[in-house]
Amino acid sequence: MTDLAQLRALLLDRPAAYEDYPFGPETLVLKVASKMFALLSLDTSSLRISLKCDPLKADHLRDAYAAITLPSYLDKRHWIAITLDGSVPDALLATLIDESYALVVKGLPKAVRAGLGQNAERRTQDPEG
Repeated sequence: MTDLAQLRALLLDRPAAYEDYPFGPETLVLKVASKMFALLSLDTSSLRISLKCDPLKADHLRDAYAAITLPSYLDKRHWIAITLDGSVPDALLATLIDESYALVVKGLPKAVRAGLGQNAERRTQDPEG
């Protein structure tokens, strides 16, 4: 997936997800309950996304895909950076977005999670898919 509009729609298709620009206009941040679950670098020639990820899965993904690397400014153990050059299958990218969202929601206080609705709760039950 290399189309920014399509990617934004996919990212925003989660309960209570919204866009923010806390780091300036070149970095689009997707949040839920004020917590980041995705960052898009808009100032590079190729679109890049950073997602929260289980550390063991992140290691495996970096070994399997050259386009999946360590992020520049995030916790390298819990986040991955993906260059969206078409080498990572769209289905895998969609799964990784779901898992990133689920990991962030799972870390929210129970009362906040309850306020996000049933769809968010369902996504947090099994972030491994």
